[in-house]
Amino acid sequence: MLPNTSLTVRVPGKLMIAGEFAVLEPYNKLAVLAVDRYVYTTIENSEQNLLTLENFNMVELKWEFEGRKVVVDATDERTHFVANAMGIALAYLNECGFTPEKFLLTVKSELDDTGVKYGLGSSAAVVTSVVAAILEKYLPNKPEAHVIYKLAAITHAATQGNGSGADVAASSYGGILEYSSFQAYWLQKEYEQASSIKELLERDWTYLSVQSLPYPQHLHLCIGWTGKPASTKKLVNELMKLKDNNIAKYEIFLSQSEKAVSSFLTGVKEDNPMLVINGIKQNRRALADVGKEANVEIETPLLTKLCDIAEQYDGAGKPSGAGGGDCGIAFLPTKEKADQVKRAWEEAGIRVLDLAVSESGAKRVR
Repeated sequence: MLPNTSLTVRVPGKLMIAGEFAVLEPYNKLAVLAVDRYVYTTIENSEQNLLTLENFNMVELKWEFEGRKVVVDATDERTHFVANAMGIALAYLNECGFTPEKFLLTVKSELDDTGVKYGLGSSAAVVTSVVAAILEKYLPNKPEAHVIYKLAAITHAATQGNGSGADVAASSYGGILEYSSFQAYWLQKEYEQASSIKELLERDWTYLSVQSLPYPQHLHLCIGWTGKPASTKKLVNELMKLKDNNIAKYEIFLSQSEKAVSSFLTGVKEDNPMLVINGIKQNRRALADVGKEANVEIETPLLTKLCDIAEQYDGAGKPSGAGGGDCGIAFLPTKEKADQVKRAWEEAGIRVLDLAVSESGAKRVR
């Protein structure tokens, strides 16, 4: 690569399909898809180490790499995810025998609209794009998706402290995935104790599994935004209280979720639309029930309307992700019914999002 060549990496956002919350437990599966809205990270040689976050109007912030950490000359906490991703990617490069020259990193996200957050996994996509751009520029060969994923997962777990990493997987691999989580507590502990990041990547991640799935050929996906951003971390923490206070009710939820996700996954693999739709209905009920038990509003009134409308047209809908607002998804048996659902959603005050599956994950685009 020429010394002054700049390059840009594109990374998709995500939507959870089925298995939310349950995926936080070992070996519980979740279905997630990458969507065709993207985060773009450009990296280019520079006389100083600089960072620009276009969406936050932060331009050419100075930064330095010290040990495994990148220290950014800014007090804004919104730089933390990016700084940690840079630090882990650069530490990995050093362990592989590469010492990058100074560079300017520029991050731009189209996952949100003028400050409106849709719940498309912004922080995970940003972290993945930063890792992918640094590896793409300085490794001699194209970085493999599992390397990008693991470095981004380490960053996300170390920065956020909880979460499944499914959003990072969608951003890294693209398409539709069957996923079980590495378990955040396990990864945090292993990262703290690992002698090197390279060694941690090469180790078996006991609980992790990632498998690509075909897209359901005879179903039409609709995505609606209910206009109220959700705090995933808060909802997860509230649900974990149920696990502590009433393990029996929590285990009923895990069992219901497992049956629902199994129906969905089998339906996708066998191209059986009814199994897919039934799995979505079952997962909706499981999430609504556990929300009531935990006294958290996973299915808000507008999400309820979104799901009910989908069922009126022979499909199925559910909250996507943690719930409490943000997006809902629905699968419909025909394009005609999908169009009817979208019109009914709009009349109910639900914004239809024109999104499709992104078949590619982290990818160099120029």
